[in-house]
Amino acid sequence: MKTRFNFKGVYLVALFLLAGSFLSAQEKPGDTTLVSSNDELIALAKLDEGDYRYTVEDYFANPKAFTFRFSPDGKYLSYRESDENGKQHIYVKNIATRDVKRAIEEKDELVRGYGWLNENQLYFSMDKGGDENYHIYVVDLDGSNLKDLTPHDGVRAQMSELLREDKEHIIVSMNKNNPQVFEPYKINLKTGESTQLYTNDDPNNPIFGYNFDKDGNLKAFTRIRDGVEQDLFYEDGNGGYQILKSLNWKDNFAIQSFNYATENPHDAYVLTNLESDKAQIVLYDLKQDKTIKQVYANDQYDVQGMGLSRKRNYELDYFSFEGEKSEMVPMSADYKKLDAKIKEELPGKQYRVLDSSEDENLKMVYVDSDKLYGIYYAYDAAKNELTELYNTMPQLKEEDMSEMRPITFKSRDGITLHGYITLPKAALAGEKVPVIVNPHGGPQGIRDSWGFNPESQLFASRGYATLQVNFRISGGYGREFLESGFKQIGRKAMDDVEDGLQYVIDQGWVDGDKAAIYGGSHGGYAVLRGLTKTPDLYTCGVDYVGVSNLFTFMKTIPPYWKPYLKIIKEIWYDEDVAEEKAIMEEVSPVYQIDKIKKPLFVVQGANDPRVNIDESDQIVGALRKKGFDVPYMVKYDEGHGFGKEENRLELYKSMMGFYAKHLGKEEIPQPLKD
Repeated sequence: MKTRFNFKGVYLVALFLLAGSFLSAQEKPGDTTLVSSNDELIALAKLDEGDYRYTVEDYFANPKAFTFRFSPDGKYLSYRESDENGKQHIYVKNIATRDVKRAIEEKDELVRGYGWLNENQLYFSMDKGGDENYHIYVVDLDGSNLKDLTPHDGVRAQMSELLREDKEHIIVSMNKNNPQVFEPYKINLKTGESTQLYTNDDPNNPIFGYNFDKDGNLKAFTRIRDGVEQDLFYEDGNGGYQILKSLNWKDNFAIQSFNYATENPHDAYVLTNLESDKAQIVLYDLKQDKTIKQVYANDQYDVQGMGLSRKRNYELDYFSFEGEKSEMVPMSADYKKLDAKIKEELPGKQYRVLDSSEDENLKMVYVDSDKLYGIYYAYDAAKNELTELYNTMPQLKEEDMSEMRPITFKSRDGITLHGYITLPKAALAGEKVPVIVNPHGGPQGIRDSWGFNPESQLFASRGYATLQVNFRISGGYGREFLESGFKQIGRKAMDDVEDGLQYVIDQGWVDGDKAAIYGGSHGGYAVLRGLTKTPDLYTCGVDYVGVSNLFTFMKTIPPYWKPYLKIIKEIWYDEDVAEEKAIMEEVSPVYQIDKIKKPLFVVQGANDPRVNIDESDQIVGALRKKGFDVPYMVKYDEGHGFGKEENRLELYKSMMGFYAKHLGKEEIPQPLKD
């Protein structure tokens, strides 16, 4: 049973003290003199006082259990389970005997992900302090024979292929030989021996994607050329590879799976936008370089993916896309039966099939909605039965949660835009409520989605609406919409956010004089840009791992992003072009400090490899010199976002105190120190 904590008192003080780092000031990244003290952050958090039904822990403490998966043979059920200290260990349960053993123990570092390798082994990944240099480990089901398969410091390892036809090997991608590029290695699970499968020896024109068949043979790869073009190489039949297609980086031609249901080994399902604005799936003959037929398309949204049945000779099971909600389009009789069952028993919910046993009889299904955090179900195909396995957040009652409503409106220059508004009960009763504008990260190709959002629900529990706009450059709406946001970050992309705010004000849902702006990564940048572009529009802002200076941001990107710097400059801006350099100065908040006049709270992970801590230090330091009171939270055991429970709880408690101070009934708008 989940422990409920009193927000005030000893627990809060202990939480803040325990979340601190033991590194000396000399070892800590960034300017440690800028960081707010524990006492200052505790005082800020205490401002979120009230008789609320739900606490921050209710929304953001780790679920007691989650990430359920079936073993390939269907005999075991694995899952993560949190202990009293917030550690998330991984357990394996024998379904027949109900015997449970801990397979993976989480210690100081977070286990970032895990999965099944075969009937007898699991894998998991882990980095150090959020630096994103992941190692991949293998372990037996009882926790024995733990091995680091990628024991290389400063190297980022990524799972590439599980090789279901070869139980003794996996393929892993690593930047071991050059930090800027990744190369594939076949690793023996018993001995740990690794064999490099291909050489990515030109960092100026690097390979960025490899395509293997089900037996682990390298069939194709894609190489960046001159920073912005891409060449797709396909096997030539003689042990080599030749260029099949030369494309621009904006073109999409991605092999989803080879078509093993045909005798032609060169047939493949390809996700592409070469012949349409919206990404579609076609059946393609890679040897002849021609489309065989269109398989699935949607006239409004990009197709996201597809599923094949390995058991039924690779029959098409489903296609997926994301419109206002996530949509599964069943194709096979098996998936039509599953889809009908879920719609009958769980109407109004959306679902994902996370995995299945190799005989495809047992499927792990995750069901959620805007008001339901999520429930795991086991689906028995033979019996056509859904069995609830675990409700991840049973303390959050659906009837108490707030509606996440899809919205559609026009931008000031006539583009159709989509997004979501989460409205607290008071807004539905006709009251104009404060609103938190929440631009998403990325920004390119990312989008906000319908479903349970713990941030929006926490905000609603305090009486705040949340606005999420899929501004131009967001993904899922086609190529034209995506590209309309290139060179518009901080400009028209911000206009779209502002137009969304005006739309919800015009609907009478929110109070335009009580609008905050909050976001992470690009969303954090949008906070700073919003406070400088439209200084009177927002009441306050919360910048979470956000960019403040486009010039320094591009100089401190991770080494494995550097081969794509030209692409980043095509999406953002290029300082070598005089006109664009001027725009970069205009849209870099650190150069527009004098325009900020509203309160700001800044949050940063010290080991962030994407948005260097210097980005946050710059904005905090500049505002502090002007006398501004800028709360600044830094965690020295985190990277690009807070993964550890104690840090996450502290963040949201401080954030809610900040909103209570500046959006609450007794607002204190003065950002200057007394």
